[in-house]
Amino acid sequence: MKLVLLACLAAVAVAAPQFNDGRPIVLVLRDDRQDNGDGNFNFAFEADNGIAEERSGTPGLEGQSNMQGSFRFPLPDGTFAEVRYVADEGGFRPESPLLPTPHPLPAHAIEQIRIAEEQRAAGITFE
Repeated sequence: MKLVLLACLAAVAVAAPQFNDGRPIVLVLRDDRQDNGDGNFNFAFEADNGIAEERSGTPGLEGQSNMQGSFRFPLPDGTFAEVRYVADEGGFRPESPLLPTPHPLPAHAIEQIRIAEEQRAAGITFE
């Protein structure tokens, strides 16, 4: 019986969480939260590794929360990525130099669009 108990204790010790697994410990520098109870809120978070987020919100016209804010995080090269955003009736609109943008239309495509608009204005239609 003592051997079974000793084996159970050894299994528990081996299965215990290992907190020194080589990853750095990240400290929270700031965690501010304010909720007014009427749909208005503010939130700010910052960690010592550079990860941060700020967000504020208000009630929207259609029952949703309108939010605006930003977040940032470190990149492998040591710089930081930052994204600013607005989320409201118009959808989620992020802004950042890191986000891909569509290529500009070639000149011939712009010319075709101009011609089509002229034809539409003149009442010309194709079926």
